[in-house]
Amino acid sequence: MHPDFWLERWRERQIGFHQDAPTPLLLEFWPALGIAPGTRVFVPLCGKSHDLAWLAAQGHRVLGVELSPLAIAEFFAEHGLTPETHASPLGLHHVAGDIEIIQGDAFGLDADTLAGCGAVFDRAALIALPPPMRERYARALYARLPAGCRGLLVSLDYPPHEKQGPPFPVPPDEVRALFGADWELERLAYRDILAAQPRFREEGVSALHTGAWRLQRR
Repeated sequence: MHPDFWLERWRERQIGFHQDAPTPLLLEFWPALGIAPGTRVFVPLCGKSHDLAWLAAQGHRVLGVELSPLAIAEFFAEHGLTPETHASPLGLHHVAGDIEIIQGDAFGLDADTLAGCGAVFDRAALIALPPPMRERYARALYARLPAGCRGLLVSLDYPPHEKQGPPFPVPPDEVRALFGADWELERLAYRDILAAQPRFREEGVSALHTGAWRLQRR
């Protein structure tokens, strides 16, 4: 998917993927991962997610990456933060306290940048990508995270012929195929959420599940 697709979604306010509160699965499962305060947490395709502020409130240093300058500006404004900015070959860095968001392409992040990330939280990145890009995302970007990196991945699953993504369905077998070679995987939850998602029902989706996965880099 071309970057212009996501930039237009933000300009046109087609941001149904944005949540008005931190992700419930994050609140439920993150504490049990045992990730120490001070750990840098990578949040790809972060938008203006409230998850960034929640993770920082747990004592983590947070590194997000996002294409849309609108999303980044809105995040800091909504949280009463005034970031300092500087440019690098990766993009424009916005830093306020323990939160840094790079305005740029997640695929452009190098291993040196991600080497300091001891954790990852992926709620809306994997499911935002079509199949060919998911393969590249798991094999290339996730490969730049260091050994021992731990985290939480949220997946979505529905009959693929019933809706055109994004978000795209990534069933459990595909999650295992994408990450199983390089990451220890444990499925923590697989829940029916169709009743709570009227937008999916209106589009004719007959079954909808969300999954939560514990990750640890081998």
